[in-house]
Amino acid sequence: MTDMPNATPKNSLLRQDARTVKRNRAETRFKAYGIAAISVGLLMLVILLVTIIGRGTGAFQQTFLTLDVQLLEAKLDKKGNRDLQDIKKVSTFGYAPLMAAALEKKVAESAVESDLKPKEMAALLSKDAAAQLRDFVLENTDLIGTSVQFRFLTNSRVDGYMKGRVTRESIANDKNINAAQLDLVDALVKDGALEKRFNLAFITGADASDARPEAAGMGVSMIGSLFMMLVVLALALPIGVAASIYLEEFAPKNLITDIIEVNISNLAAVPSIVFGILGLAVFINYMHLPNSAPLVGGLVLTLMTLPTIIISTRASLKSVPPSIRDAALGVGASKMQSVFHHVLPLAAPGILTGTIIGLAQALGETAPLLLIGMVGFIASNPPDGIASGLMDPNSAMPAQIYEWAKRADPAFYERAWGGIIILLVFLVTMNAIAVMLRRRFERRW
Repeated sequence: MTDMPNATPKNSLLRQDARTVKRNRAETRFKAYGIAAISVGLLMLVILLVTIIGRGTGAFQQTFLTLDVQLLEAKLDKKGNRDLQDIKKVSTFGYAPLMAAALEKKVAESAVESDLKPKEMAALLSKDAAAQLRDFVLENTDLIGTSVQFRFLTNSRVDGYMKGRVTRESIANDKNINAAQLDLVDALVKDGALEKRFNLAFITGADASDARPEAAGMGVSMIGSLFMMLVVLALALPIGVAASIYLEEFAPKNLITDIIEVNISNLAAVPSIVFGILGLAVFINYMHLPNSAPLVGGLVLTLMTLPTIIISTRASLKSVPPSIRDAALGVGASKMQSVFHHVLPLAAPGILTGTIIGLAQALGETAPLLLIGMVGFIASNPPDGIASGLMDPNSAMPAQIYEWAKRADPAFYERAWGGIIILLVFLVTMNAIAVMLRRRFERRW
């Protein structure tokens, strides 16, 4: 009997050959490349979020100056009858001296040394401050003749100084503020009259002119986006679902349906600005619908969203097992009954998810809205009702952000970042709702 050798044969299965070793090393490198790519992507996402939050959170804070304003009856209600129509005749120019006097009195009471003239002191306040005071008086006419404590917006330079955006070195060539005014700002901060506070008006307010960026807000454009989404939801969902059901369940498979399916797929890849041109040509130039109206914006976004909803709905219908249809038909249900009573309920989670994702995509579109005139600073007040909200000129959140990013004042740029935060909150919320709806209604078989 011959003894077995102790050494492992050269081509043994217990030892990897050179080719296998090479392939394993290549696979290890490929995994490392994938992990590195994912890590870089996550890093870029973190950098993006940090940048957006870091530059945009300042928009949610604003600098206010608290003053005791004497609402002189001789200035605001000369007849003394508290007639609202007579009080309305006093323009914002009539309120400016009251604010200037209140600020001058505040400086004197605080023992702040300043060589500034009253007009230079009043320049620290926003140009929107007089309108704020006037609106307050019109709502509270019984306070005329008394002294009220009022919190005024300061101008964008003072606000920028408080946030570190404006420095004493950067104002060398700035005609809107000087070093003496910044000295007064520092003194008022020490006194507690001037401070940064949460700016609710940024969320609820309207756009403002280039001269008063500190008064600009997203509120009205948010309402414009809401009305557009209502139009998209009311039109795109029923039309898209009905078209999907017909194409998937009832339409014969022939050349015509093949052409329709190809066109739907192609429309999903068409640039959004093309839909804006279509909306401008059809809805405004041909149908003579009003420019900048959320109704027109909703119609344009409906055309853009329909392919997405149709594709997602057809995919949801295809995911329902054929056995469900066969079982329904086997117990005597008609084709219509099997689709609407059995197939459609099972496909509902996917349909809702696709619809919400389509709405989220439409919510962030800017190019088609710019072509139909939905830009910033066209609506200074919220709409009075549903008809006004649909037909009156308004803006939308992405268009508002685009307009702010174009303006020269750094305060508008800060508000553009803040608007992006609000838009991202809406988008994340809509996608979270889509996930929850899918998990809530999804059925497994």
